Amino acid sequence: MLTLFLVLSLAITSPSLSNLQSVGEWQVLHENIGISAMHMQLLRNNKVIMFDRTDFGSSNLSLPYGRCRHDPSDIILQMDCTAHSVLYDIATNSFRPLMVNTDTWCSSGSVLSDGTLLQTGGYNDGDRVVRTFTPCGDDNCDWIEYPSYLADRRWYATNQILPDGRVIVIGGRRVFNYEFFPRTTSNVFPPSSSTFWLNFLLETRDDEENNLYPFVHLLPNGNLFIFANTRAISLDYVKNKVVKQFPPIAGGVPRNYPSSGSSVLLPIDENKSSEAEVMICGGAQHGSFTQAITNRSFVRAINNCARLLVTDENPVWKMEDMPMARIMGDMLLLPTGDVLIINGAELGTAGWDNAAKPVTTPVIYQPKNEIEMRFHVMSPSPRPRMYHSAAILLTDGRVLVGGSNPHVFYNFTNVEFPTDLSLEAYSPPYLSFEYATMRPNIVYADQVVGYGQPFTITFNVLQYQAEDVLFVNIIAPSFTTHSIAMNQRMVVLRMVRISQVSLGMFNVGVMGPSSTNVAPPGYYLLFVVHAGIPSSGIWVKIQ
Repeated sequence: MLTLFLVLSLAITSPSLSNLQSVGEWQVLHENIGISAMHMQLLRNNKVIMFDRTDFGSSNLSLPYGRCRHDPSDIILQMDCTAHSVLYDIATNSFRPLMVNTDTWCSSGSVLSDGTLLQTGGYNDGDRVVRTFTPCGDDNCDWIEYPSYLADRRWYATNQILPDGRVIVIGGRRVFNYEFFPRTTSNVFPPSSSTFWLNFLLETRDDEENNLYPFVHLLPNGNLFIFANTRAISLDYVKNKVVKQFPPIAGGVPRNYPSSGSSVLLPIDENKSSEAEVMICGGAQHGSFTQAITNRSFVRAINNCARLLVTDENPVWKMEDMPMARIMGDMLLLPTGDVLIINGAELGTAGWDNAAKPVTTPVIYQPKNEIEMRFHVMSPSPRPRMYHSAAILLTDGRVLVGGSNPHVFYNFTNVEFPTDLSLEAYSPPYLSFEYATMRPNIVYADQVVGYGQPFTITFNVLQYQAEDVLFVNIIAPSFTTHSIAMNQRMVVLRMVRISQVSLGMFNVGVMGPSSTNVAPPGYYLLFVVHAGIPSSGIWVKIQ
C-alpha cells in the first residue's frame, strides 16, 4: 500500500459555478401523486414521506382496500376515502398512499435516533397529536397516531432533535412555551405541568404574528439558537434560561412566517474550531400580510441575506444582496457545503393567494467565496412553487421539489396558480456529466460510527490529483415545510489520513463527530467530496 502524505486544503470549496456550462437540470418525476407535498422528510430506507392536510376535502388519491377516514370534527369532510399522505420510493420512482386521520396542516417533525419520524401537532383535531412513522422493508408500515399527547396546541411550531435524543417542540400560534418528546416532567395525562414558558416568543409576536415557525438550530455548545420576527437568542433549555441576546437583524424586517424567509446553520467544520454561523435569507416587509389580505396588494419581498457568527463574543449581522427578492424560499445544504435557495415568490407574503410573481430560478450560494462571488443563478423550473411547496435533499445529491397549494381547497382550474400535485427533481451542476471522472464512489464505510472514534472510508475515483480538495461530511436530512428545514445540519468530519490502495482506489481515515452537541445521535447521509464533486450519500448511524 502506498501512503500519500498530502497537504489537504480543508476549506469547503467547489468548482467555480460562474465558469460552469451547466446551471443544473430539471426532471418531472410525476405529474400527479394525488396530494400536494406540503411536508417532506427523507427516511433512512431512501423513501420520502409526504403529506398535506386533511381539511381540504378529497384528494386525487384513493385509500386502498376501501379504507376511509371517519372524523366527526373535520370542518370540511367527515368521511373521506382519499389519502392525504404518500410514501415515495426514490429507487422505483413510485409511491403508495398512507392513512393519516387527524389534521396535519402546518405541523412539525423530527427524525428520532432510531430512524422513526416523529411528527407533531397541526390544526383543529390534530393540534395536540403526536404521530410516528417507522420505515419498514415492505408495504405494511403506516402512521401511528397518539391523540392529545402534547400538552399544548402546536400549530406552526418548530421541532429540534437534542443531544440526548429527545425532541423539543417550540412555540406555535399564540403559544409561548415549549415541551419535550418524550415527556420529561410528568406522566400525568394530559401532562399539564410539562410545558416551559419562553417569554421571548411573546415578546416577538406582532400584529401579523411574524414569530410563527421560529428558526431553531442546535449549537455546538449544546444551547439552542432561536430566531423569531427580527430577534434571536441563545437558550439553555436544560435550565430554561436565555443565556444570550443577539442583536436584532439589520433593517428590522421580519423573517418568520408569514413573512417567511428561511434559515440555515452553515456547515460545522471539525477540522477547524467549533464555530457556528447562521444565515437567514428573504422575508417580507412588515405590513405585507395585511396589504395582501385587505387590499390584494403585493409588496416586493426582501432581497437580502444576513449572516451571524453566533459563537463570536460580540456577533454582528453581516448583510449581502441576493440576485432577486424572495419570499417562501427553501434553503437546503448541498453536499458541497453550498446552500441552495429554491421555490417561492417575489411579491407578497405567505398564506392563501397572498403572493405573486413566482421565483422559479434556484440560486446556489457558496459561503466560502469572496462576497461578490457567492450567488449563482441556476436553471429555472417551468412550474411555480408557491405557498405550501417544499424541497429536500436526496441521497444521490438531487433535490426533490413538490407541492404548491396556495388556496383554501384543492383548486386546479380558474385560479392564477393552480394546486400542484407534481414532483420534480432538480440536479445541481455537480451532477453534470462533465464531472463524471472526478466524482468519487464510496465502496465501503462503517455503517455505525462512534463519537470521537476513527473509521475508514474506501472510495474510488477515475481522475484524482493530490492537490485536489477532499473532505468528508455527514448531513442530517431536514423535515421541510413552509420554508423551514427543521433539524438540517452538516458536519465536516476531521480527516486523519488518506492512502492509495490501488489505481484509483483510496482509503480516507476520519474521526466520528466530537460530541452529541455537534451531531445528535441518529442516521446521517455521509458524502465524500472530491474537487467540489460529491459522491452519492450512504447512510451511517451516529451513536
